Amino acid sequence: MVPEGQSLTMGSNNHRNTKNVENRFAEHKKLGRIGLVITVLLVGVICVSSNKPIPVAPSEPEGKPNILIINVDDLGFHDLSCYGSEIYETPNMDKLAAQSYTFHNAYANYPRCLPSRYALMTATYPVQEFDIDLSKTPEKNNFIKQFDKAGYQSYYVGKWHLGEGENTPKGFGFDDSFAANGAGGVASHFYPFNTRKIVAPIGEVPPVTDVMEKGKDGDYLADLLTDQMIEFIKSRNTSAPFFAMLCPYAVHTPFEAKQEDIERNAEQIRNFDYGNTPEYVKEGNGFTKMRQNDSIYAAMVENMDWNLGRLMEALDTSGLSENTILVFTSDHGGLSNKGNRDRRLATTNFPLRAGKGHLYEGGVRVPLMIRWPNHIQVNKDSESIVALMDLMPTLLDLSVDAQLASVDGKSFEKVLNSEEKWNERTLVFYEKMARPTMTGDFPGMAMRSGNYKLFHYFDTDTYELYDLSSDPGEEQNIAATHPEIVSSLKKDMETWKENHLTQ
Repeated sequence: MVPEGQSLTMGSNNHRNTKNVENRFAEHKKLGRIGLVITVLLVGVICVSSNKPIPVAPSEPEGKPNILIINVDDLGFHDLSCYGSEIYETPNMDKLAAQSYTFHNAYANYPRCLPSRYALMTATYPVQEFDIDLSKTPEKNNFIKQFDKAGYQSYYVGKWHLGEGENTPKGFGFDDSFAANGAGGVASHFYPFNTRKIVAPIGEVPPVTDVMEKGKDGDYLADLLTDQMIEFIKSRNTSAPFFAMLCPYAVHTPFEAKQEDIERNAEQIRNFDYGNTPEYVKEGNGFTKMRQNDSIYAAMVENMDWNLGRLMEALDTSGLSENTILVFTSDHGGLSNKGNRDRRLATTNFPLRAGKGHLYEGGVRVPLMIRWPNHIQVNKDSESIVALMDLMPTLLDLSVDAQLASVDGKSFEKVLNSEEKWNERTLVFYEKMARPTMTGDFPGMAMRSGNYKLFHYFDTDTYELYDLSSDPGEEQNIAATHPEIVSSLKKDMETWKENHLTQ
């Protein structure tokens, strides 16, 4: 195991980045964080460093909007500088945020990958957890088939993790896909990627498809997947709108990045003053990481940012930016917790509590940005409570005025139009399949209703209550002093269980 914060030489410097792009990104880092802050104050947006303007093609005729979703694996709420990170420099994500409707109370519906992705794809609570079957989704509840009926072409690139055969993207209804099957990850982010078998709690994981044939020595997987999406954008059928999803296998483990990116971040981390912040604090059956001080993970985040910039440039040069709904999010909180089994941790979600695997805010709150120029206003929404299961109903509503039947998610189009604020929304998080030895969490459920969030831990039959308006870090359990709120939310929990666990 490599000590945290130390550099590793991984892969080859002979990668897909051109020399010009390397120089521009290095130049950006030299500006330093002070320069970035000044830039924000002066122009209201952190722009991509560039020696010359990006050429922009004339916009295509406006009809039904194209849709491009980027769903990053294991990216924490505070892993972007526009969401509060002081270590990870993400100018392209910051630029997107400055052009988007950004949510600061957006949630994954589960603190781990597979159930969270299931909720996103089906617009339902993932009460089955890991025992899922997408092929049983009724057509009236299948969002991609609704887009197909509306004349959309569709493409899926990257992590799917929801099964094989009829449960792959093409089995679910996408026209085509790349590197998308039941695999939850790769053995290496560098070619040849599938270097060993991976065994997960649900059994042996198949190797990621396509990447061995398409990749070559020195390739970094996130770059390769972005290449595929850019190729689709440029070679698609221009007579029809598209619905596309790019879901990288980063920033999930293994911790691997390009050496020059690691070294740049290692120097910044060495010079950063963490004050009296401890390295770890006790949490559940283990510990929570409290510092963003891993140079390899930092390099992975910044590579994701670089690839987002490439996608945004591809939309610009193809004349698609004005009529494309661009969505950026994560499938759950960052990996910041370990149980009684020692493991390397990626990041911290502080000041949110805990991370991946936990129902506390650090495990389920995610960044969410939605850009559609001249249609969706630029806004920072710190009140409305939305979830990933709401995303597909919203996109159908925005683009083709279609609805899904009998789902838990609901369209937040009126929130985007400033017609509603969802500050009283109720969401439930249900997790029986906890992993006390891996991430230190225990079986339980949580309900957020307005500003209050109630926890029920099944093994001990104990309750915790937090007021997120005054205590977003969930530090002060007020269950004992607010029995009336506990009683009311307990009844709501029981009603939810009756409606969702007995069907």
